[in-house]
Amino acid sequence: MSAITVDNVYLDFPIYGGSRSLRKALFERAIGGIIQHDKKKGGGERIIINALKGVSLELRDGDRLGLVGHNGAGKSTLLKVLAGVYEPTVGKVLSAGSITSYFDMVPGMDPEDTGYESIITAGLLLGLKRNEIEAKIPEIEEFSELGEYLSLPVRTYSSGMIARLGFSLATTLQPDILLVDEGVGAGDARFAERAAQRMGQFIGSCNILVLASHADELIMSFCNKAALMESGTIIETGPVNRILSLYHERTHTTHKT
Repeated sequence: MSAITVDNVYLDFPIYGGSRSLRKALFERAIGGIIQHDKKKGGGERIIINALKGVSLELRDGDRLGLVGHNGAGKSTLLKVLAGVYEPTVGKVLSAGSITSYFDMVPGMDPEDTGYESIITAGLLLGLKRNEIEAKIPEIEEFSELGEYLSLPVRTYSSGMIARLGFSLATTLQPDILLVDEGVGAGDARFAERAAQRMGQFIGSCNILVLASHADELIMSFCNKAALMESGTIIETGPVNRILSLYHERTHTTHKT
């Protein structure tokens, strides 16, 4: 049985060093959230970004949750908390089952490593044993269509080739829980049709899916429930059609005002 419990999670990012560092951090993290100015003893202040605020979720086998909301609403940040990339400042996340996150294309990638070496490194970081990774290499070779490039340093790859390598690696796994950020692509147009079919099969094989997306059609195709996020918090969770309608209604109202 697979499960995720998110219990009253808050996530804060303190920013030090003034406006230049704040701007750099915001661009690098792309986390959104509320900016808070915290006065310190002896003068001066520390800037804190409240990236997530009081987020709670319960997911069980069969749940396919779509996260919707504008850029900076906290969708990608929540995915990274679920994946264990970020540790909550307050609250806790409990999970049962293996987790695969599809937003870091090739974890641990070194531009000087070959494609084959990158596959081994990424697989180890994803919790596989070396023999398990090596058993998957023929499938990755076939689907990625990178051929002899897999023996060359990754620095010689185009961004589309890196995306194909990451996609081919990720979709050979069989996770209980799958976390997907729509912002990760699968390479060139010729590859896209095959990738879409494979992604559908990949999603169908997992027990729990959490998908962050701006595309209504993706949410409707893959999810059986949705959560609307704003400013680092979940506004409402419910049926996909109702949450998407609420999202567009609130977006329209915001733009009018």
